[in-house]
Amino acid sequence: MKLQKRFFILTVLAVALFLPSADAQTNVPAATDATTTNNPAATPASRTGGALKRQTLVLKRAHDNPGDYDIEFIGDSITQFWETFGSNVWTQYYSHRKCINMGVSGDQTQNVLWRFDQGQLDGIHAKAAVVMIGTNNTKTNQFSEAQILEADQDIIQQIRTRQPDTKILLFAIFPRGQTFSEQRGKILQVNEALAKLDDGSHIFYYDIGPQLIENDGSISPAIMPDYLHPRQKGYEIWASAMEPKLKEILGEN
Repeated sequence: MKLQKRFFILTVLAVALFLPSADAQTNVPAATDATTTNNPAATPASRTGGALKRQTLVLKRAHDNPGDYDIEFIGDSITQFWETFGSNVWTQYYSHRKCINMGVSGDQTQNVLWRFDQGQLDGIHAKAAVVMIGTNNTKTNQFSEAQILEADQDIIQQIRTRQPDTKILLFAIFPRGQTFSEQRGKILQVNEALAKLDDGSHIFYYDIGPQLIENDGSISPAIMPDYLHPRQKGYEIWASAMEPKLKEILGEN
């Protein structure tokens, strides 16, 4: 009897050793702690090196000049270069309005979020915000489409929270590169999701990409000589696209 009992116990132990775990049976990996995941595109980060000068200037511009504005421009070099390549168009459309340019060349989404944390929007009461950011996040495989989208969503939410009365003109990331590429595809995927943020009330989405490319999909050097930064013709397209909505928001109709 004792021998049979001992044999039964040994058999049960042997079977237990070879049974798969519950996770293995359902092919579900062990749970991970969600708090350990991170999105670098949505994690505020300061610029370094030569870009610090412009970053400091733009922050100082906002800190030293609080108050009411007609339009604030938020973005990277394409926004900054309203002051150079787009200066003639700026004079035509914005010199009679009170505007502030918050564009920093080379900025990625995380850098814009860092500037928000440093008070970029504090004390600024703009009727309209023109926002276009994310192209520099698409240059490498460091950021996925989902990460860039999440970061852009965070930027828009920050503006809505910090400036609840500001109307946002959200622009699709401009096409870049001489012709079709994986990077262009990445940009298009982000833009498709950004379009869903348009609520017809506080956020208005615009995609002028089709106006910046030729019939064969290439970018004309007359619009972007380096296939990234618009020249005067590109800024004219941009300004014309948003002018009707800006007039409406500013009560100029």
